[in-house]
Amino acid sequence: MKLKILLLLLFVVLKTNGQDTPLRVETKDIPNRLAFYAVNENEQDFDVQIKISGTNFRQSQGRPRWVRVPAASKVHLKTIVLARGKRPNYTYDLLVNDSLSRRALKKEFERIKIKPKKSITLYITDGCLSCDSIIDPLDASNYKYIKHLLSEKPEIRDQLKSYLPAAIDSIKTPILNIGGRLFTQIESYDKLLAELNKD
Repeated sequence: MKLKILLLLLFVVLKTNGQDTPLRVETKDIPNRLAFYAVNENEQDFDVQIKISGTNFRQSQGRPRWVRVPAASKVHLKTIVLARGKRPNYTYDLLVNDSLSRRALKKEFERIKIKPKKSITLYITDGCLSCDSIIDPLDASNYKYIKHLLSEKPEIRDQLKSYLPAAIDSIKTPILNIGGRLFTQIESYDKLLAELNKD
């Protein structure tokens, strides 16, 4: 009977810890301290609360507060003070809420690049006239993307030739691969976003 209860308890713990969360926690070593950060690799804001327990460290005894973690950002949640000469032994519970509260703390955050819904690869030809109208907004966006200058990558240029309806040198727009499909008529960032968000 005890074995069955123990196995059931182990299953519940593993199931609880195995649930997907829309955020992840990163730690950063600081002299005599350990900082915890929430990393939001989504396009949605969340409120987060972290509870840390364990030994060989000190932390503030105040009640944990909800902290706003904006989309595509990294936010400092909490720092613990380490016991001198000892390794911290800790676990944490991360509570995530998509119902945003006006009471959540709004801390400084660091913008990060995230994966878009579909992968974006940009191939730039020598005669590309509208590349800056896509590259500049992409660089300023939250999205990760890959960029290739075809003049520097002849092997990619040769591969693309067989898939394009026109000669590469005649194409004046960027050649885009969005989620595995090639496009040669997208001239603006807004059109790229429209294609990216299509189902």
